[in-house]
Amino acid sequence: MLPEKSFLFLFVLLVGMLSLDAQNRTIVTLSEGWKFRKGETKDAHTVGIKDAAWQTVSVPHDWAIAGPFILDGNGSTGKLPWQGQAWYRRDLVIPAAAAGQRMYLIFDGVMAFPKVYINGKLAGEWDYGYNSFSVDITDFVTPGGKNVLAVHADTRSFDSRWYPGAGIYRKVELLTVAPVHVDIWGTYVTTPVVKPHYADVRVSTKVNNFTAERANITVEHQVLSDGGQVVAKGDFEKWINAGQQSTLESTLTVLDPVRWDVDQPYLYRLVTKVRKDGEIVDEYITNFGVRTIRFDPDHGFYLNDRRVQLKGVNLHHDHGPLGAAFYPRAMERQLEIMKSMGVNAIRNSHNTAAPELLEMCDRMGLLFFNEAFDKYDAKAAILEDTDFETFAQRNVHNFVVRDRNHPSVFLWSVGNEIPDVQNNDNNGFQRLHTMVNYVRKYDPTRPVTLVNDQLDNAARRHFDYYDVHSWNYGRRYRLARQMEPNKSVIISESASTLSTRGFYEFPLPDDKTAFTKSLQVSSYDLNAPWWAEIADDDFMWQQDESYIAGEFVWTGFDYLGEPTPYDNKTVKEMGFTDEAAARSSYFGIVDLVGIPKDRYYLYKSYWLPEENMIHILPHWNWPERVGENVPVFVYTNGDEAELFLNGESQGRRSKQPKSDNSVDRFRLMWNDVVYQPGELKVVAYKAGRKIGEQTLKTAGKATQLRLTPDRRRLHANDQDLSYVLVEALDAEGNLAPLAMDKISLSLVGEGSIAGVGNGNPQSFAPFQAQEVELFYGKAMIILKSGQEPGKMTLKASADKLDAATVVIGAE
Repeated sequence: MLPEKSFLFLFVLLVGMLSLDAQNRTIVTLSEGWKFRKGETKDAHTVGIKDAAWQTVSVPHDWAIAGPFILDGNGSTGKLPWQGQAWYRRDLVIPAAAAGQRMYLIFDGVMAFPKVYINGKLAGEWDYGYNSFSVDITDFVTPGGKNVLAVHADTRSFDSRWYPGAGIYRKVELLTVAPVHVDIWGTYVTTPVVKPHYADVRVSTKVNNFTAERANITVEHQVLSDGGQVVAKGDFEKWINAGQQSTLESTLTVLDPVRWDVDQPYLYRLVTKVRKDGEIVDEYITNFGVRTIRFDPDHGFYLNDRRVQLKGVNLHHDHGPLGAAFYPRAMERQLEIMKSMGVNAIRNSHNTAAPELLEMCDRMGLLFFNEAFDKYDAKAAILEDTDFETFAQRNVHNFVVRDRNHPSVFLWSVGNEIPDVQNNDNNGFQRLHTMVNYVRKYDPTRPVTLVNDQLDNAARRHFDYYDVHSWNYGRRYRLARQMEPNKSVIISESASTLSTRGFYEFPLPDDKTAFTKSLQVSSYDLNAPWWAEIADDDFMWQQDESYIAGEFVWTGFDYLGEPTPYDNKTVKEMGFTDEAAARSSYFGIVDLVGIPKDRYYLYKSYWLPEENMIHILPHWNWPERVGENVPVFVYTNGDEAELFLNGESQGRRSKQPKSDNSVDRFRLMWNDVVYQPGELKVVAYKAGRKIGEQTLKTAGKATQLRLTPDRRRLHANDQDLSYVLVEALDAEGNLAPLAMDKISLSLVGEGSIAGVGNGNPQSFAPFQAQEVELFYGKAMIILKSGQEPGKMTLKASADKLDAATVVIGAE
């Protein structure tokens, strides 16, 4: 991929490439030089309209994330101004040397209903804002002349249950190829035979012939190891008539294949070369893996004939303060944090993901539960006048064909919790059948599922249409499992445990739905909505029901919107106004900016038992509770521990693996500790052997700030990110867990502040700002690299606190 630097650079580069080697494809990412205007703008698609006064933006761009928040707005979609219409415009440099070539624009996602204009004419349009699509612009551009690209995005008819973002929020690429070329997403690689000593690699290649005459072509395939060595090759010839497309298939054999696995995500590379009349006219690269997958109804999921318990999380598409704008580093960081907790699988809830997410899962060894839609209505851009059959064909085609070469993908999902489909209302089963059939048409090698939540509707046997039982919450898979025991079970959404990082309430709740007027949820991890459960319950059910293939927790990260339990309806029932509704979720294992909650350590203790860890909660600053009860929980991979307060033993606790009360199996709890300031210490044991200890001290008054970046070296590409954690500490370096100071920020050098946040679902401070408030001692600043190499220096300061600085370099 070639990042864009400037119009001049683009022109020189493209001319050079096309004049020196006209047969090779070029891909240019169109990130800079966009003009943006929100609202209805007459003639915005035309060449002559004056746009100099429009806002200059870079893509990816989410027009709504800058706010301002609508304080009495809908918390379910983040209280942000995402509904509306807007225009994007930019010049499109097409050198004269490109004459005779084919040119496409590839959009990874535009929210929503995009219309693409070239030189004033409509070149193409789409509907579903989450899906990738392409537009053939060859007949609309003038090589060597002035070309104007205009894109209209309109979210007014779109619907959502969370914050969807708005605008061109994923990358846009300009693809230039010879008239004879591999189609977009034009290779399909499968491994129908995998043995220890060889694997058959079946390659299907779709080739376009846009010339005016019949073409004699040769397709050459080479399979390369991750070190670049050729391990298999072959070629074959075929005639393709003028203006037609042909699919060519061949099988190569790789000896002693290295399998892709979660522990060893080994990738091969397929190089496809197309020759016309003996000359190479196109070259196309496809990464793939050799692996086998299967489900066993009684024993779960098998990868390469080894049972793998799915330890998964659901991830929404937004990135907190960055909104829906997709920056690869933001996604990579999320996956790194999840893997550090023991995650081995991701479900993209509930819409087509950015393609980079699947590339990262391939590279990082994460299985991928690939889902296309939430509902079959306006949440999928299906309106009253939408033809369902053609919509399904187009969107499932792009969804599956784009993603089917990824070894990480082990399951397709055609939708999530669709009431009328589960109940067979409005031809629900017929629409389900349509979706499933299109998935199988484009990829018959993987199982397909529908994600369900209505237990009783399993009696209607919608599971006859798909391959795997996928159910959300509360053991609702029970009836489907009983009626059809020959299909495997996945808990596609588990837990929905609710909590606020750093916030604790007393007494502990007797009921999981005991929510208070604090508008925050206690981080003792004992709360969940009525339809769901706490994390420990799902651990217990999987221990007791070994046929369950695994779980996908709702959710790995907090996300914008869906602020259960403090949505608009609930807060008004509590006596508040709409302004009290939160703007982001409480579901995450980590908060909106990626700071782990206590629950992160509970999952890690269970999912990574081989890694010794100890985590104490809550913090130990309770001046108002001296002499009163403050329960202490410990999350550890040990099986027992002893707690000390100021050197005095509070007793030794052991996990109870046979208990019907799930928390007794997975937590160590001292519910009767009488608070005194000082030091908590826990010593943990496993099988009688000490595995470690941890101390937690009462912090003094905050005196200083500390900045901790996750990365100090960035790429100077205007896209790379460093997440800088800011914390308030006392004089001895202890975290001040009650600090709520306002922090002023200044940045000097080559870069910018892309976003700020603190994980508080009730905060309506802007995400794009030069200041941020601490939330229980912590906040996050997101720095973005510029286009030029150099350094940027971030300074954080606050009243009565020593300032902190950090230097980030980019090259």
